[in-house]
Amino acid sequence: MAYPGQPVDVVSGEQYRYALTNFRIAHEKVEEQRRQLEEQEKQVAILRARIALLEGTNDPSPQTHTKQGGTSIDDFTIKNAASQLERLLNRWAADVVRTPPASLSDLYLAALTDITGSGSYDALPPDGASPIQLQNILRHALTEVISTEIINVLMVTNSEEANVQLTRIHEHLFARSSVVAGVWRRQTFSAAVDSCSPELTTSILEEQLPTLLKRLGDHIRGISPILASAHAFSRMLHGSPPTGGGGDTFYRSFVPEIGSQLFPRQIELVRRCLKSERGDVDRVGTTVFPGLVKVSRGGQNNQENVQTVVRRAQVMCECALYGGVDTPLQ
Repeated sequence: MAYPGQPVDVVSGEQYRYALTNFRIAHEKVEEQRRQLEEQEKQVAILRARIALLEGTNDPSPQTHTKQGGTSIDDFTIKNAASQLERLLNRWAADVVRTPPASLSDLYLAALTDITGSGSYDALPPDGASPIQLQNILRHALTEVISTEIINVLMVTNSEEANVQLTRIHEHLFARSSVVAGVWRRQTFSAAVDSCSPELTTSILEEQLPTLLKRLGDHIRGISPILASAHAFSRMLHGSPPTGGGGDTFYRSFVPEIGSQLFPRQIELVRRCLKSERGDVDRVGTTVFPGLVKVSRGGQNNQENVQTVVRRAQVMCECALYGGVDTPLQ
C-alpha cells in the first residue's frame, strides 16, 4: 500500500518479462548442474564398486570379523586364530594321553607309521613311549592333516576331487596374475560350504591316518571339532582380502619333517634346546603346529613367488622330546 507523498517503484512490463526470463534461465542452469553432479556421483560410486570388486573388498556390511569374501585380515588376526586352533589340538592330544585306548607305545607307533609310512618297535625310545612323546607325536600327525588337506587346499565343496581341481585352477591363475587369482578365489569362497561334511572328514582321516584311527577308539570323535575349526581358519585365510593393497597374496602352511634340520627363521621351539644352546646341531623331534607363509609375486617382472613367514612352525627338538636319548627314525 502506497502512502501519499511516498515514491512508487514502477517497472515496465518488458523489464519484468526480461527479469523473469533471466531468472528462469538461471534456475534451469542450476537444475542442470545438479543433475550433472548426481550423475557424476553415480559414476564415481560405480567406479568404486568395480575397484572394490577387483580388490575383493566389495562387502558393504560393517562387520569387523573375518569371513569368506568379507573384510580383510592382518597378521595379528591370523596369529590369534591360529593360537586358538593350536590350543584345541593340544587339548585333544592331552585327553588321549590321559585316557589312552591302547598302550602309549602302540599309539606312538601307529601315529609314526602314518606320518613316515613305516614304523617298528626299533623306533621307540628304550623305555617305550612316554606321555609327552605320545602327546607331541599325536599333535604332529594332526598338524600334517590340517596343513596338507585343509589349509593348502581350497575347501570350497564337500568333494575332495573338486577341491583339488579348484586349488590347481587357483595356482594356474596366480602364476599369470595374482590380482585375478585373488578376485577369483574370494568370489569362489563367497559360495563355499560352511563346514566339512562328516563324509569328507571321515575320508580325509581314513586316507591320512589309517593306522592311528584303528587305535584311537572313542577319541576319534574329538578330531571332528578340530578339523571344523581348521576349516574355519582356512576359510578366513583364503576368503578374505589382504590388508595394504598392492597386488594379491595367499597363504600356505608348512610342517617341518621329523628329523629335519632346525631353521630358526621357520621354526619356534616350544621347549629349550640344550644342544642348540651349546652350539651343537639338533633336529626336529615333532611339529606340534604348522607354520604359515604369505605367498606373493615378486622378483624380476613379478614372475617369482615370494614367501614371507607370518607364523613360525611350533616345534619340539629331538633333545627336548627324548631327554637327550638318541632315537633316530627307522
